[in-house]
Amino acid sequence: MKLKKLSLRIRIFFAMILLVLLASILISAVAIYQYKEQSEDYHRQRLERKEENIQSHLKHVLNGRQNTWEVKTENIPIIFKEEVYNIADIHKLQINLYDLEGSLLISSKAGLQNNEADQCIDAEILNAISNTASHRYVDKRIENGEAFQSSYTYLIDQKSKEIAVLNLPYLEKDDFLTKELQEFLKRIAFAFMFVLLTAIVIAFLLSKYITKSLKTISDKINTTRLEKRNQKIVVNDTSEEISTLVSSYNSMIDELEESAIQLARSEREQAWREMAKQVAHEIKNPLTPMRLTVQNFQRKFDPNDENIHSKLDEYSKTLIQQIDTMSSIASAFSNFANMPAQQNETLNVVYVVKLALEIFNEDYINFTAEKEEIIAKLDRTQLIRVVTNLVKNAIQAMPENQTPKININVSTYKNDVVIIVSDNGSGILEENIEKVFEPKFTTKTSGMGLGLAMVKNIVETYKGTITFNSEKDKGTVFRVTFPKE
Repeated sequence: MKLKKLSLRIRIFFAMILLVLLASILISAVAIYQYKEQSEDYHRQRLERKEENIQSHLKHVLNGRQNTWEVKTENIPIIFKEEVYNIADIHKLQINLYDLEGSLLISSKAGLQNNEADQCIDAEILNAISNTASHRYVDKRIENGEAFQSSYTYLIDQKSKEIAVLNLPYLEKDDFLTKELQEFLKRIAFAFMFVLLTAIVIAFLLSKYITKSLKTISDKINTTRLEKRNQKIVVNDTSEEISTLVSSYNSMIDELEESAIQLARSEREQAWREMAKQVAHEIKNPLTPMRLTVQNFQRKFDPNDENIHSKLDEYSKTLIQQIDTMSSIASAFSNFANMPAQQNETLNVVYVVKLALEIFNEDYINFTAEKEEIIAKLDRTQLIRVVTNLVKNAIQAMPENQTPKININVSTYKNDVVIIVSDNGSGILEENIEKVFEPKFTTKTSGMGLGLAMVKNIVETYKGTITFNSEKDKGTVFRVTFPKE
């Protein structure tokens, strides 16, 4: 899942949880680092204290009254023959004494004299002791997973003369500090769990509070339509940014309503102008032959003409025919412009479509249905208009040199009623596809081109859809869907 696709509320929630986790990890890392620093300082200072105390103890033995031997390097093993063990036992630390050349003189560890590797000090260590200002060197190493420090410093006599090298091997035992760290991490883990749970609750409530106003605005924006009256947003106790956004939206609604009113007025005026032009044009067509017929009758009228009655009858039929044409024009425009209010009722669509097809006598019209009964809430009259107009268009699309075939099918898809009207007529030209549902558009020599526009109007009123597929010289298929409720 991409982060950009997550909602703002989820992102705020995750951000706060991540912040707590990062803080927990950072604090734990700092605690562990601090433990290591503290451990190193502890062992360094402890070794220095041990070294200082042992140096003092060794000097006390060297300068004590019990020592009858001359204080020099060669006599070190004799002077400390017994004392080295006592001192090591008192200070709980191994003691090794080397001569100035690095050879082992005496050790508190039994058997060390037999280990050749420990009988000499490396030349590098001797150089380091000699060349440093403090004449002290600490060697650090890891053996078998344990950390060791080994300090080297000079043992001096009363005249500050270097007589030996004191070596103190020191094992860094961290059992106590490790236990303390584990206890600390355990406590901090419980604290972090409590903080995390608290953060989850706070993050949930805070993200809900922050996004509540945004969701209200989003819902309002999603329902905003130009063709209807939109409600303004009323949100209390919001931040300054949200209040600015709400004020901008409400201002936009005011401007949108004003624009919608102006647009509706302009569209109505334009529609009436176009309708008036079309009505005038369609009415002029039958008026011209009517005028010519009347003028011809006036010019040739002779009361003494023996055929006057037949001529009068012919003129009357012509006038009646044109009057009927004008009447059909008026009815077509009336049906298009004055759609009656919907009278929704629960009806069987299959039965109503069959009823609509009964006015057609063509034997090439075939009707099929998915089942005998498909129930939906529709206006019976408007459903009949949809079917009859589609079938009329299919009939009029039939070329004279082809065996006509029209199929009407009623079925269901999910929660929709589907009506399909297909024919094998001449099809719709590609350049006319976008104009099919426009008022006044027609490819026929007669008619006003209002049938499909009226069908589209009815279908969209029910929140349905009407689509078609057409192929030249092979036919057209219209597909109408209505929600059942």
